[in-house]
Amino acid sequence: MVKQTLSVMTLLLLLFFILREVEGDERLDEVKLFVFGDSYVDTGNSVNSISYKPPSGITFPGTPAGRFSDGCVLTDYIASYLKIKSPTPYVFRNSSEQQHGINFAHGGTGIFNTLADGPNMTVQIDSFEKLIQQKIYTKADLESSVALVNAAGNDYATFLQRKQGSIQNIQAFTTSLIQQMSLNLRRLHSLGINKIAVGLLEPIGCMPLITMATSYDKCLEPFNFISQNHSQMLLQTVQELNKELGKPVFVTLDLYNSFLSVLATMQKSRSDPTLMNPLQPCCEGVSMEYYCGSVDERGKKKYGLCQKPEVSFFWEGVHLSQNGWYRVYTMLYSSLLNLNQTKL
Repeated sequence: MVKQTLSVMTLLLLLFFILREVEGDERLDEVKLFVFGDSYVDTGNSVNSISYKPPSGITFPGTPAGRFSDGCVLTDYIASYLKIKSPTPYVFRNSSEQQHGINFAHGGTGIFNTLADGPNMTVQIDSFEKLIQQKIYTKADLESSVALVNAAGNDYATFLQRKQGSIQNIQAFTTSLIQQMSLNLRRLHSLGINKIAVGLLEPIGCMPLITMATSYDKCLEPFNFISQNHSQMLLQTVQELNKELGKPVFVTLDLYNSFLSVLATMQKSRSDPTLMNPLQPCCEGVSMEYYCGSVDERGKKKYGLCQKPEVSFFWEGVHLSQNGWYRVYTMLYSSLLNLNQTKL
């Protein structure tokens, strides 16, 4: 009887240590997400922006928390796909957990310097490299991780503003953007990341800031042509990089066609009187001099909100609502399947 009891205890102890080892291995192999780019993927680095002021965050998490939306953005959905929490914004790296990765993205920034005061993508990657040099992340961490890269919209906004709306020489500018993006992608891979998701450019001609000229009636095709050309060139560059490396390191996320597809579907559904025009922003200033989140000197709101943010596509002039991002995410799901094999 004593021998039998000892045998059972021995087996239980053995099982305990096996399970502990398995759990330890899972912790070591947990995917981390490193994010680079602009406001579409920023989850809190733009501390002095409207992303930290009402009504941002009213859907999630309920108060302003650094997202340019009423709720979740693309980063949040990709993190949920990877079954991890959204990575910590770089600005909070010293006060928050870092086991899920770091988000270096900063609203208003681009591949090159823009009109916004923030780190361009090269500087964001510099910050990432410093963390690696400080041994915050090991080689094994990086090999099992995913990078999300999304930028260029603000580069074009800066170009057009400096050229006062002229699209002359736009092709040369696009070529320079793609060349720099190629260098950035190569660099991220050289730092040890084996799976990198790259966002193609959204249809900028469909942004409410643009479509307001048509009373939110239709997208402006000349601007969409810029996005289409950029996306085609970037897609070709990614395919060439994968061919050169001999493995599918880079995965493209087709924001261009995903946006258009969701917008078309929502337009067809507008026979339902409860659904709003998808080209119209949920949140906008009461007049041209105001914007979503504006208040006057007495703190009085100078913006209006749609009745149901959950049925909108755009949150404000250029950013998507949580509903918009969720719908786009569902369109990108098949592409995200290519991120499953993180160790190559």
